Amino acid sequence: MHASTRIVSLVLLSASLAATAQQPPPAYPAKGQSQQQQAKDSSECKTWAQQNTGINPAVASQPAPQQTGPAVGGGQRARGAVRGAAAGAVVGEVANGDAGKGAGVGATAGVVAGGARARRDKRAANEAAQQNQQNTMATFNSAWGTCMKGRGYTVS
Repeated sequence: MHASTRIVSLVLLSASLAATAQQPPPAYPAKGQSQQQQAKDSSECKTWAQQNTGINPAVASQPAPQQTGPAVGGGQRARGAVRGAAAGAVVGEVANGDAGKGAGVGATAGVVAGGARARRDKRAANEAAQQNQQNTMATFNSAWGTCMKGRGYTVS
């Protein structure tokens, strides 16, 4: 599987999991409650869950903020260039007596490695933000479900 195909698959899976986490679980009337009563209980349980968790579902269900733009990585490319140049200078001096050429090659390799690190770190930060958003909604939904169970509903 190509990397781009894997990335698209992960994005689609994450989006479907996020949509699932944003919806409260289904609640079924276990004591013959009417649809009107169920809507009232659900609304009151949402208020209760918000007060007890401090989570506003309208805010928490928004898509997790994603880092976008070039992966500059807070100087990771520059640090990679410096490390690569230093290593390249040593290798170039030992191999052919030309530390300058070795430093240039090493710096180029270091920039590439630093950019890869920056992209990896950006992906990890985006995944962590999304996981945090999903966990927040799961906490809210759990509190809502507890309230609904207390009012005589079966919650899946």
